[in-house]
Amino acid sequence: MNPEVLAVTDRIIERSRERRSAYLALIERERETGARRPQLGCANLAHAYAGTEEDRDTLRAGSGMNIGIVTAYNDMLSAHAVYYRYPELMKVWAREVGATAQVAGATPAMCDGVTQGYAGMELSLFSRDTIALATAVALSHGTFEGAALLGICDKIVPGLLMGALRFGHLPMVLIPGGPMPSGLPNKAKAAVREAYAEGKAGREELLDAEIQAYHGKGTCTFYGTANTNQMMMEVMGLHMPGAAFVNPGTKLRQELTRAAVHRLAGIGWRGDDYRPLGHCVDERAIVNAAVGLLATGGSTNHLLHVPAIARAAGIVIDWEDFDRLSRAVPLIARVYPNGAADVNAFEAAGGMPFVVRELLAAGLLHGDITTVSGDSLAVYAEKPVIVDEALSWQPVGDSGDTTILRPVGEAFSPDGGMRILAGNIGRACIKVSAVDRDRWVIEAPARVFHDQLDVLEAFKRGELEQDMVVVVRFQGPRANGMPELHKLTPPLGVLQNRGFKVALVTDGRMSGASGKVPCAIHCSPEALGQGAIGKIRDGDIIRVDALNGTLDALVDPAEWLARPLCDAPGAASGTGRELFAMFRGLADEAEKGASGMLAAAGL
Repeated sequence: MNPEVLAVTDRIIERSRERRSAYLALIERERETGARRPQLGCANLAHAYAGTEEDRDTLRAGSGMNIGIVTAYNDMLSAHAVYYRYPELMKVWAREVGATAQVAGATPAMCDGVTQGYAGMELSLFSRDTIALATAVALSHGTFEGAALLGICDKIVPGLLMGALRFGHLPMVLIPGGPMPSGLPNKAKAAVREAYAEGKAGREELLDAEIQAYHGKGTCTFYGTANTNQMMMEVMGLHMPGAAFVNPGTKLRQELTRAAVHRLAGIGWRGDDYRPLGHCVDERAIVNAAVGLLATGGSTNHLLHVPAIARAAGIVIDWEDFDRLSRAVPLIARVYPNGAADVNAFEAAGGMPFVVRELLAAGLLHGDITTVSGDSLAVYAEKPVIVDEALSWQPVGDSGDTTILRPVGEAFSPDGGMRILAGNIGRACIKVSAVDRDRWVIEAPARVFHDQLDVLEAFKRGELEQDMVVVVRFQGPRANGMPELHKLTPPLGVLQNRGFKVALVTDGRMSGASGKVPCAIHCSPEALGQGAIGKIRDGDIIRVDALNGTLDALVDPAEWLARPLCDAPGAASGTGRELFAMFRGLADEAEKGASGMLAAAGL
């Protein structure tokens, strides 16, 4: 193993020792004395079985596993529309191996692409906690010996895991649906967006381009948060091997889902291959998630999600761990916005089996983790194929396109392309894998805003034609739910194209698809939490330095210390935002995962 990966893993194990021990004791207690079918009363069981007919006798006998399906299906979200008929198919496949399956419950699944730039985006991050709660409600009935989790997109996979890990005595498998076929190339889509921001393209031209890009069922094809989720489930061993990026509607996709149901039936506690979720998700699996994120240039949103998932399993990972790993883990994939290719091209070039093989061979992934498929991650270095109408796996070959995937020894960059910045403004993260190196350091006057829409209006009025650091504050979890500020990407990209030195500093988030503009995000403490970002004034010189890992206002130290914080704007209402006041009020800092639910639970 790489010594730095080992050192970070040991650091996490030591820091987590007390909480992890308590968690493992919890799930052992739940297995032995928690609610489960043999102990339920007859009326309770009758209620559980009343909605099924074909499986009632099997359920009554109690001889086979009953699989709880937690689904995030809706047909407004393209990635989840594929799940429409999954439960009825999964019930058939469960019967093939003497098991049964029931839909235990559903979770919300919002689309950040729909709410981006609008009030609904302020519900997005806390939809993750809502999904976790819904998952817990679904699994609370005590009638399941295992669970299949159907979810893909941004907050959904983290939320499913956060809820499911509190039932970590159960074996569980994550079941993806795959990416939509490629449409309009991502760079062409971005060019139309920038043209629209400049007034050089009309609304119909923009809408036509967007519909060509997002045109079918499946995940969006850029490497944002949704597809980063799928990568993480592979390196954590929670998928069937190679399942992440197989297109919907194919025989291979169907057979991988069928195999997941069969496998789940085989890893219950009654057999000799018991694989509870809480043992699969250990400190090594969490490190694997972080390493995979860095090696593939994945979404910055996971600097929130990985710590939150870890906390649900009694594990503590912080930004220093990510920073240390980033300096040890090379970037071996270039997928848009960190390159020109989409995830379908990534899959064709070798995909996750290639990534896993390369990182294992270099000692950068823990290979000895407990996965749903075995006791080694090595099986995830093989590619699923259909041979003679049957599913099998075969070794992955060399990269099919070295502009997309490279071996560790020929990496695109010697490090993972994420940095943690620290200075008198606070701590923040920055993703530089898609940023030209001559823009890793930006020093320019601040233009301060409290709303991203005000930035867009200032851009339209021509007020931003200069070198500057755009500061957008009161965007943290306590202020307004920490929305993504992806609508700022086109205008900031236009200004950068015009030759200006531009950067963004915010206590909010950027989309997992953020790219070429340097963005210091997740600034902590946030403005509403007495963070120094609340001291910045228009004209202050701000230095964003990804080379040296600093984020500073170049203001006289005595003046900076004495300067008061600005007044906070009032809480917004409408679009249901007022209903999430509890989540905002209890939320902790971004580095801990920005979860009011976990904070209130003392996790």
